[in-house]
Amino acid sequence: MRHACFHLLAGLLAACVLPLHAADYRAPAARDDGWPVADARTLHADVARLAALATKIRSGSYPGITSVLVARDGRLVYEGYFNGGDPERLNDVRSASKSVTALLVGAAIDRGLIPGAQAKVYDYFPDKRPLQHPDPRKQAITLEDLLTMSSLWECDDENAFSSGNEERMYVTEDWLQFALDLPIKGFAPWMAKPQDSPHGRAFAYCTAGAFVAGAVVERAAHMPLARFAGEALEKPLGIGHAQWNAAPLGIGMGGGGTRYRSRDLAKLGQLALDEGSWHGRQVISAAWMRAMLTAHARARDDADYGYLWWNFRKPVTGTDEPVWAMGGNGGNYVFVVPSRRLVAVITSTAYNQRYAHPQSQEIFREYVLKALPR
Repeated sequence: MRHACFHLLAGLLAACVLPLHAADYRAPAARDDGWPVADARTLHADVARLAALATKIRSGSYPGITSVLVARDGRLVYEGYFNGGDPERLNDVRSASKSVTALLVGAAIDRGLIPGAQAKVYDYFPDKRPLQHPDPRKQAITLEDLLTMSSLWECDDENAFSSGNEERMYVTEDWLQFALDLPIKGFAPWMAKPQDSPHGRAFAYCTAGAFVAGAVVERAAHMPLARFAGEALEKPLGIGHAQWNAAPLGIGMGGGGTRYRSRDLAKLGQLALDEGSWHGRQVISAAWMRAMLTAHARARDDADYGYLWWNFRKPVTGTDEPVWAMGGNGGNYVFVVPSRRLVAVITSTAYNQRYAHPQSQEIFREYVLKALPR
């Protein structure tokens, strides 16, 4: 009898505790921003897991996380703000901005302002001649080389000794001249050469290259990058508030530091998921979106690289399903999972912290993916 009572009590406790935990979940509020919203419970999501995530963030276990948003099948199903985050906050997503620059390159190509990804970069900057370290191979550098972080410039942000390290660029006045003057890199015996690398490209993370890609868009469009972004991308998506940085001489910073609201970041992810379409309007051509979200270089053992978008593999998801992502310092991410029709935004202020990226990826893997069924 005692055993029966014990099991009955355990069942009652489970019935009380789990719904209470799940009751902490709240469906996103409908706003006049173009986002359809839905209750995750209608999708048979594990809302208790989403509620547990919010509790864990509020406990301080994931420091610096300011928002987590999830969209499934084009509807926002989870929205949480923490540590000073709120719906109107313009999040500094650092290098996730590079992925926006890739979208703007596509918009410029769609408009005939740039002939294509094979356009020669130096052709857009005749006023910057003569150049330091002249070399015919520099004149052959294409926009695609910059978008895939595989140009022959000696530029590596992960190498403090690199001539093109972004910190060296930031202390100069003319960032564009700095980049165009970079020497051709050499390949030490232990370094993979382009011809020996997956996809035929040797990857090296280079913020200066993304900056120059944005400068090409400015030259081609004859307007500031922020204005072109507003007209070609943000206005069609109903994004009314954004902030772009500029280099000391006024060129738009396509390499980092752009600020967007969390819901607007989710729109960028949804645009990628829907091959450039938003509410039935083709904002950027599907052809460009497919090219952008195609692996063009091997970035590291667990990730490939498209056009300024990351393509994570098994270590992030726990499975082999592809996950595309905008990613930036501090653990800022916009994840796109085509196989699940899923977009997830994680914003964070854990800048320059070693735990920043692992904790955001853990949130995505252990909470977002496990809460939403396939």
